[in-house]
Amino acid sequence: MRTARVLVLHELRMLASLALWAARRTHGTADGGRAFGYARGQGATMFGFAFVCVVETLTMSVLLRDYPAVHRVVLVLDVYTVFFVVALHAANVVRPHVLEAGSLRIRRAVHVDLRIPLEKISVVRRELRATPQRADGELDLAVGAQTSVTLALREPVPHLTFLGRNRDIHLVRFHADEADDLVRAIRQARRALSCPGRPLPDPPA
Repeated sequence: MRTARVLVLHELRMLASLALWAARRTHGTADGGRAFGYARGQGATMFGFAFVCVVETLTMSVLLRDYPAVHRVVLVLDVYTVFFVVALHAANVVRPHVLEAGSLRIRRAVHVDLRIPLEKISVVRRELRATPQRADGELDLAVGAQTSVTLALREPVPHLTFLGRNRDIHLVRFHADEADDLVRAIRQARRALSCPGRPLPDPPA
């Protein structure tokens, strides 16, 4: 029952992302947060995949024209696949990373939304890496099989996975289109939070 509810909410969020994309709006930036996108590098790939799916749909319609029952089932699956690909790209576009007052909100489509207090960040660096093997306590959000920003945390932060499992995260690797600008903005925001006599250490370059 819980899984079914999660899947229904997932589909509703995908639909909402399509609506926001059509309206040229973003989610989670209304309170003045600064948005940093991460979908630029995968747009062509996603639309290429959607085009292939459309071609497949037309091909299967011709091949199955003498089998109407099977054709209807396959058509529904093919149309849903096209919808899913376009909606996934829309979700990546309209749900960017957001640097808020006192926290960094790291996102990936409708699947990940992790808010990290700035005071819990010990190191932030620009680091281009291929997708590493998954390790306990680490969260990797690659785009195009690579990440460009690494965050090390002073203490773990809780992360709720897509299916509702709790994980404690102490290291986050993710991608941002303007990675240098994001790293610079995080460091500036951390310095702004520093208290006299107890400054946050500036992370190494």
